[in-house]
Amino acid sequence: MRIAFATHDKTNVDAHFASAKTFLFYDVGPDSHAFVEAVQFGTVTQEDGQHDDGEDRLAAKIDALGGSSLLFVRAIGGPAAARVVRAKVHPIKLPNDEPIAQVIERVRTMLKTNPPPWLRRALKENEGGDERFIDDED
Repeated sequence: MRIAFATHDKTNVDAHFASAKTFLFYDVGPDSHAFVEAVQFGTVTQEDGQHDDGEDRLAAKIDALGGSSLLFVRAIGGPAAARVVRAKVHPIKLPNDEPIAQVIERVRTMLKTNPPPWLRRALKENEGGDERFIDDED
């Protein structure tokens, strides 16, 4: 599964969604993980709660999440979280800055054992492919 991490320092989950300068993407499975890419953003919001409603600074970030199942952030506002969920990505807020490597290991452990409901849902959507959009009712 592809997982995104909001980061400033490229080592820790240490950024709010809207103010993240970088998203790091990893493919994570129960037995391995691999770095996929880093996407950097030139226009970010401040973490002061003040936003310019005339400019959609979140669209590029939401587009970058395409193909991801999970997004780990330090914080995300309600409207932004709703947009991320509509893009079929499950946002997860961490209470403190945390090393990305540690988060990856925790996800791998959950994948090996009994994944919590939110992770099972993400796995199901990740495995579904395009056929999950076909209407089964004839």
